[in-house]
Amino acid sequence: MQANVLEWLEQSCRRFGGKTAVCDEWEELTWQQYHDRAVGLAKAIIDRGLGNREPVVVYLEKSVKALASFMGIAYAGDFYSPIDTGMPKQRVDRILEVLQPKAVITSKELKREFEKFHYKGDYILYEEAVPIEADEAVERRKRQIIDTDLLYVLFTSGSTGTPKGVSITHRGVVDCIDWFADTFHISSKDRLGNQAPFYFDASVPDIYLSMASGAALYLIPKDLFAQPVRLLGYLKENEINTIIWVPSALIVVSKLKAFKNVDLSSILKRVIFCGEVMPNKQLNIWRKYLPDVVYANLYGPTEAIYACTYYIVNRDFADDEPLPIGFAMKNTDIMVLDEEGHFINEPGKMGELCVRGTGISAGYYNNPEKTKEAFVQNPLNHVYEEKIYRTGDLVKYNEYGELVYVSRKDFQIKHLGHRIELGEIETAVSSLPGVTRCCCLYDERHARICLILDRDMSKEELRAQLGTMIPDYMLPGKVVYMNDIPLNANGKTDRVKLKEFI
Repeated sequence: MQANVLEWLEQSCRRFGGKTAVCDEWEELTWQQYHDRAVGLAKAIIDRGLGNREPVVVYLEKSVKALASFMGIAYAGDFYSPIDTGMPKQRVDRILEVLQPKAVITSKELKREFEKFHYKGDYILYEEAVPIEADEAVERRKRQIIDTDLLYVLFTSGSTGTPKGVSITHRGVVDCIDWFADTFHISSKDRLGNQAPFYFDASVPDIYLSMASGAALYLIPKDLFAQPVRLLGYLKENEINTIIWVPSALIVVSKLKAFKNVDLSSILKRVIFCGEVMPNKQLNIWRKYLPDVVYANLYGPTEAIYACTYYIVNRDFADDEPLPIGFAMKNTDIMVLDEEGHFINEPGKMGELCVRGTGISAGYYNNPEKTKEAFVQNPLNHVYEEKIYRTGDLVKYNEYGELVYVSRKDFQIKHLGHRIELGEIETAVSSLPGVTRCCCLYDERHARICLILDRDMSKEELRAQLGTMIPDYMLPGKVVYMNDIPLNANGKTDRVKLKEFI
């Protein structure tokens, strides 16, 4: 029985000690070096007299240093929470207020920056921690870890203004990664290309699939995602065959036709995406140039580690069709419930997606009120306590028995006497020629649907093209052209920012 994720690191260290484990634009570590740096950092934590099962913040650039720090914190029996070096002060202070950490791992240079925040705890400087192969105190701490202990706390984007710390256990990550490795046949021969920042849950499969399989993990330089030809060149040069990216990153490549400049047909094997809707029009461009790649659409909130459903693309889709989110992952149960808490399984009927299983979060850290709102008793179980997570996402089954994401409950509006899902409008608009990204919002003050898109077209032209796809009452009342639709820090459409334009 596997009690913690560190067993993967030790296994890969024994099997592939001298092989590249992780690399960034500054350095690379072998599996032995990765392990030894983690143990050295764990010893530094323990030597400071810091407690067990405590939060430790990591304030470093996205790098192999950050990864070694995460594992060092885990070895010390604690749990990590990354804070990005570009986060605004107000958000960092709020996170520190929630966590109340007694230690932060950072560098000498970044320590000066961190001192501007409201923090009075201890500092552990990465460069001062000496790598060691083994330590008895560290080994004792590791033996005390059980699978329900927390591994990390990641904070949500905080669109409401108050970020919530999602608490994830060792057991949940082990369960998710075992499914991932089996489903996509990841091995030590593979090379993963990381896109997501470490404070975003989309990075979790990269970190732990690599560790569980012995596959090398490449942290792709951030600036390459604005230069798609160079980005594909980086994948080819480093023979990266597996990418797990948010759709926004994939869309940049397909939009700018980078495939005509770089041939990845003999390199890329898997393209996996999650985090937001992937328009079929953009996916079809990828499939045209790289038809032999395995494409998979994963769905899941941070509260379900990374994903709870998946769909391996196995048929053709028209540009205006929604891509299914598919089926429940192994050892995860998906329940579609109506507003009264009744089970839905017939095609076409919409309900809220709820998740049951090992992979759901232990709750929001230091926030019992929000935890009770989202993690509730299973309404279909009246005989013993069983928590499910209510995602707030609306879904339905299609004629194939596959789940299809429709919209957020927050995006469901009442307009002209009709209940409308803004996500359905976005799906239709995304299929139009020349449209790469779009966002639909509701202007309650003027009672109108507002559409923001990256193609300059009049309201009349848009209505003419959408007329055969959606009913008249769903047609936008205001259209805003924006060449570069803003993205938030996680690479998703920044709906909060876009509200300023309606």
